[in-house]
Amino acid sequence: MTTSQPAVSTAEAVPFNKQPRDWKKIGIIVLFCALPIALLVVFTYLPFFQMCGYSFYKMKYIGTPKFIGLKNYTDIFTRPDLLATLKLSLYYMVGALIQVALALYLATVLAFKVKGGSFFKGAMFFPYLINGIAIGFIFKFFYTRGYVLDSVLQWCGFSLDNLPYWLRDQKVNNWSLVASSVWRYLGQTMILFIGAIMSIDGSLYEAAEIDGANKWQQFKHIILPGIQTILVLNIILSITGSLSAFEAPYVITSGANGTGTFFVQMDKIAHSDQKVGLASAMAVVLLVIIMICALIQKVVMNYLFRDADDGTAKARKRAQKVEKARKKALRNQNKVAVGAAPLFRSASGAKAETAVES
Repeated sequence: MTTSQPAVSTAEAVPFNKQPRDWKKIGIIVLFCALPIALLVVFTYLPFFQMCGYSFYKMKYIGTPKFIGLKNYTDIFTRPDLLATLKLSLYYMVGALIQVALALYLATVLAFKVKGGSFFKGAMFFPYLINGIAIGFIFKFFYTRGYVLDSVLQWCGFSLDNLPYWLRDQKVNNWSLVASSVWRYLGQTMILFIGAIMSIDGSLYEAAEIDGANKWQQFKHIILPGIQTILVLNIILSITGSLSAFEAPYVITSGANGTGTFFVQMDKIAHSDQKVGLASAMAVVLLVIIMICALIQKVVMNYLFRDADDGTAKARKRAQKVEKARKKALRNQNKVAVGAAPLFRSASGAKAETAVES
């Protein structure tokens, strides 16, 4: 006959070594985290929520605000002048896509060994280091009638009378401003692409050449999948920047002749007209539009790159599953081992037994 006796409790058999807390280290970590979080809340989130509240009022900087509900939002989509400024964003969106395409082409060339590559990288990146106001004044003189651009075109054989007024003619003035923005931000986008391309393993190109892949096939099947994250990031930054274009139209034309973007008009309404509630509503609408555009870009890029996996993502997921299964098996094994035979003797020194035959 076999009878069972209760085994010694695992909590009593296995000692628990509790390390003392280092309160000094915890305090330092909390202090270092508290300062940036406090600055972020005070100077970003609180003003943002206050601005959202202002958008429901008719108010000026001085005076008593009057609650008007959603009237400011309805004015944004019913006033022709405000709708026209939203349409101007399409010019800058097209320019942003051209900028990304040019930057990707130049980065693909300059990421590899090219004579004078370092010089071209520095020359292309230099405009991004210049202050936006200074660039505005540079292009203001560049486009002025009879100045730099007109002089260069006359040297090429064009007649001054046949050239348009680059900043007055509404057929070309917005494209002129878009060109200045592309010139400024092209180098930044290119440098980001170069860093991503240079991080790709060089053995992939060697294997592709052995298999007979040409440069276009290497670009399509190696470079594009390898820089997918940076490509999506650059497109999102370029599109969102085009929606909030301000410096070029404000400095070069002051928003005249149909060049006032949504941001320029919002600045005029807030500071010149002192319609703080309407300007706040415009800021909220602009934020929503940017978020929608970023979401659409993310969905489109995921669809375009759905078959562009080089095996890295699948291998990572497979390794995560294997690691998770290994940890689970190890935990089960430890539970069985601890329940069957305790690792240490109890305090009285008696050995634990799991079964006794009688």
